[in-house]
Amino acid sequence: MPRLAAAAVARHAGAALRRGALEGLRRLSSLQPSHAASSEEVLVEGKASARAAVLNRPGYLNALTTTMGARLNKFYESWEDNPDIGFVMMKGSGRAFCAGGDVVRLRELVSEGKTEECQDFFKTLYSFIYFLGTYLKPHVAILDGVTMGGGGGVSIPGTFRIATDRTVFATPEVHIGFHPDAAASFYLSHLTGHVGEYVALTGEKLNGADMIALGLATHYSMSEHLDLVDERLAKLVTDDPSVIDSSLAQYGDMVYPDKKSIVHRLDVIDKCFSHETVEEIVDALESEAARLDEEWCTLALKRLKEASPLALKVSLRSIREGRYQTLDECLVREYRMSMHGISKQFSHEFCEGVRARLVEKDLAPKWDPPALEYVTKDMVDAYFAPLGEFDAELKLPTETREAFV
Repeated sequence: MPRLAAAAVARHAGAALRRGALEGLRRLSSLQPSHAASSEEVLVEGKASARAAVLNRPGYLNALTTTMGARLNKFYESWEDNPDIGFVMMKGSGRAFCAGGDVVRLRELVSEGKTEECQDFFKTLYSFIYFLGTYLKPHVAILDGVTMGGGGGVSIPGTFRIATDRTVFATPEVHIGFHPDAAASFYLSHLTGHVGEYVALTGEKLNGADMIALGLATHYSMSEHLDLVDERLAKLVTDDPSVIDSSLAQYGDMVYPDKKSIVHRLDVIDKCFSHETVEEIVDALESEAARLDEEWCTLALKRLKEASPLALKVSLRSIREGRYQTLDECLVREYRMSMHGISKQFSHEFCEGVRARLVEKDLAPKWDPPALEYVTKDMVDAYFAPLGEFDAELKLPTETREAFV
């Protein structure tokens, strides 16, 4: 079965996003959940000429661990080399596709000073995302339920993404003192206008219809119809992305943005979030909130003011840089940023954010610096600085696997 067609569609998918390494995998000192990790955290379903990876930590909204990332890389590598497998799928168990990385466990590792295990987690996850972004076979991700943070990273670089009426997408990292990572600075920055800045800085939740409208998803299906879609895909014997595309369209559903959709706010979003600094963005949004008297504007301001001031400035720069970088360049930079984010200099923000949102859940983080005016250019520059001599940069196999995007 020819692979060239799959490569062409992967290139097309990357171009649409613009418009609208294995290093670290050999070590398995993994980011473990609170219970012992097992091979059952990533299940495999066999189909006629396809394989499906099923993220299987439903009690944790399928949050990713290092072990899961390593298994995904192992499976996907073997499936790409298997001539009997035409395409690959990914889905989640329970009410989520994937809520991102297991940041609660990561916070524990940071607090315990286990830097190497933290490095393993980010290297493993980012390496898999690059592998997916350079995959030679069509990929179908079924985003049924919560799809946040790294959940976008392990799906959006692939060929097809099915959103549903249960999909809830967001990149909420600024509210835990971190930055949208796992390739978010790449795919968000290539959305239409300045929507990427808006989504990154506010962490607003998008539904399936919004994802379709923005190009984050390629197809839509009611959740109750997914069994029919899965049944159809299971019978396909092909590696031709156009055949898969036709099947997804035939058995999918039509959807249109509702009155509250983000698509109705694009002009105001571009007007506010095109400004150079976070302070200017906040000022512009306050002016629009006073002029429009619309709920979304007020909520966006509230989200901005609840986020870590340092994370806001770092994330804005990350999205702006991502707009002019390739997928691999974004991942290498995000790895550098993540290493700084869990370093002694900056880890307070991440640990405090996770504590307030996910551990003690008092929703009252004590950010440091406490306000935008106290975040200096030197602080932001330090977040993007090359790693020290004892911390290796992320190495991706760009010479053997060139990204289609």
